[in-house]
Amino acid sequence: MKKALSFIIAAMLISGYLSANGEKDASAASEDSQPAKLKAGFIYIGPAGDFGWTYAHDQGRLFAEEQLPWLETVVVESVPEGDAVRFIDRLVQEQKADVVFTTSFGYMEDTIKAAQKYPEVKFFHCSGFKRTPNLGTYMADMYQIYYLNGLMAGSITESNKIGYVAAFPIPELFRHMNAFALGIKEVNPEASISVKWIYAWYGPDKAREAAQALVAEGADVLGFTEDTPTVIEVAQEYQDKGRSIYALSHYSPMQSYGPDASITGQLTDWGPLYVRMLQDTKDGKTGDMTDYDLLWLMEDNVVELGASWDEKINAAYVDQFKQLKTDSSEFGSISIYDLVMKRHEQMSMGRDTFDPFVGPIFDQAGNKTVADGEMATIGHLFAEMSYQLDNFDSPLPQ
Repeated sequence: MKKALSFIIAAMLISGYLSANGEKDASAASEDSQPAKLKAGFIYIGPAGDFGWTYAHDQGRLFAEEQLPWLETVVVESVPEGDAVRFIDRLVQEQKADVVFTTSFGYMEDTIKAAQKYPEVKFFHCSGFKRTPNLGTYMADMYQIYYLNGLMAGSITESNKIGYVAAFPIPELFRHMNAFALGIKEVNPEASISVKWIYAWYGPDKAREAAQALVAEGADVLGFTEDTPTVIEVAQEYQDKGRSIYALSHYSPMQSYGPDASITGQLTDWGPLYVRMLQDTKDGKTGDMTDYDLLWLMEDNVVELGASWDEKINAAYVDQFKQLKTDSSEFGSISIYDLVMKRHEQMSMGRDTFDPFVGPIFDQAGNKTVADGEMATIGHLFAEMSYQLDNFDSPLPQ
């Protein structure tokens, strides 16, 4: 399903370009049929085999190579945040990269420095919000999926304690965790969320320790932002011992690591985004990138609900979610399964149809962060959010 979807979207992007330029003469068309090579370098925060965030980006890179015959790519894995410029130097000076993708929020300042150093190179920074004439930003964001995950987590918990293993306190994490919290609160106002910060994107040992600590403190559902299936594996280990601990997979299809523990999760298909950015670069549409910001959400078909590409909810839990009920101000008495599917349909139509970040929304200190009836702005969600909502019981990191 994933590959088919990517192929369709990429084909639409490419065909749209050709249609828009259909008046070119035959000689131009002939030139386009044998395009010059474009070399793209990718800077990864973790190993491509982490089976999480970096794995998903690498799958997108491979898809772009398949779709764009003029593309050549080179990868640098496990680059520490704060040390990216040195590796970008190698991509530009030694590998002669025309385009560089930096795929972690923490690379933002280093990417700006590199863009200033190499004005002839095009840069794209993932999940950031700062741009320059040769530096654009992009993100396939899943806060809507996290909200759907929250609906299921809040309804299936028996302890009313939900745990979250978190990497770094940045807007991306707060956005996702707070969307998760909004889903939980909608169906279970009594449930609370505890967070363990591990200060690592790729840290399986730290993730294991944090997940086990959360379970020891009473959590029976685990969410996480760490780039391996470790938390899923921990939950499965408890399941194997007869204890009902559930987990929500992260960025990639992790259900195979916890077939009994994994309820659902978030999936990202970066392929169409990479095709779009690379095609834009080749077509000369990235002359001034000051306003080049691609933010794709559910309506853009690059993020999906699920722990596998084959099903939105683990089939082992579908009947349970059909039996669990909640009272909705919009739909009345409704099963969790139907509520998830209705919200999924609404958000696939765009933010104006439904968005979880509509006020009143309060943080832990009781401050109203989103006014009554108003929708949080993209700027607030992606650049300013630095708080936890009022159903978190663990303090903000200092």
